[in-house]
Amino acid sequence: MSAHHRPGPHELGQNHLTDRRIVDEIVALVADRDLPVVEWAAGTGAITRGLARLGRPVEAVELDPRSLEHLRRIAGPHVRVTDHDILRHAPPTTDHDLVANVPFALTTPVLRRLLRLGAWQRSVLVTQWEVARKRAGVGGATLLTAQWWPWYRFTLQRRIAASAFRPRPSVDAGLLVVDRRPRALVPERPGYQAWVRSVFQGRGRGVPDILVRSGIPRSAVRSWASEHQVTERSLPRDLTAQQWAAGHALATGARRVAGRGIRR
Repeated sequence: MSAHHRPGPHELGQNHLTDRRIVDEIVALVADRDLPVVEWAAGTGAITRGLARLGRPVEAVELDPRSLEHLRRIAGPHVRVTDHDILRHAPPTTDHDLVANVPFALTTPVLRRLLRLGAWQRSVLVTQWEVARKRAGVGGATLLTAQWWPWYRFTLQRRIAASAFRPRPSVDAGLLVVDRRPRALVPERPGYQAWVRSVFQGRGRGVPDILVRSGIPRSAVRSWASEHQVTERSLPRDLTAQQWAAGHALATGARRVAGRGIRR
């Protein structure tokens, strides 16, 4: 967004959370973690006030001038209000948790940016219901979820009715919790993510067939599938984080064997 344009709530897609029970549930998800909290898209401070009562440092990030004015009036001693675009704001480089009632219009760019940032340990996000379901792998994993699963756990906490917001959005929301894994399931990211994309886009009746067509020996694929309970008809959206990680290890090992064969 241009520095000369100060968009209002409607342009920002802001739907302020007004249901006190949902606010309390969001705050409870970071209450016992003893880390500073960054809140993106703080709005008029419904969640900010609850976070402030934890007695820990809170940075409330907001762009709308009217909301900023209100935030500064209600901010307690633990709260620092930051006037910034959440797509450009730089969170701390030390461990922290992040909370956001994500503007629906910005859901995808916010998620993509968040997953690439370091330091945060837990993110508690209010997003569109369908987005929350997809990210948590409910009904099948999407490409984006599968690409990031080795580094994060995605949990769908609950559905939030549209009536919990003002102005009322046209769809329900979901409460999504993203936790950084203490130990990644895969050692390197770019190669893994490119491989996952190739599997999603690959031709075949199921994942084992796709892997065989990619050049992995059928016997190795059969052993992997048996060990990790992958059926012949399992599709990419059906795999779990652990199955994806094991599949990538299989593909990496097959490439190494093929490489040694070529060098001979």
